[in-house]
Amino acid sequence: MGVKLEILRMCVYLTFPVAMFWVSNQAEFFQRHVIDRKVGRGHLGDTWGHPGDTWGQPSRRALAELKQRLREGKGTQA
Repeated sequence: MGVKLEILRMCVYLTFPVAMFWVSNQAEFFQRHVIDRKVGRGHLGDTWGHPGDTWGQPSRRALAELKQRLREGKGTQA
């Protein structure tokens, strides 16, 4: 019984990472979600900028508004 259990554990330990690697490399599973995020129709809201912006970085419009507020002496608070 002990040898069979160890063989089962080994199969599970080897199968799970290989299966996760295979799933993560299937583009058709994630293609629609990636395109929606890049176009700006993602579910993350307005915090990620405008369509066409680099994700995770502030948009040019937001940077221009921040520079203007800093020049006027209003600081970073909107």
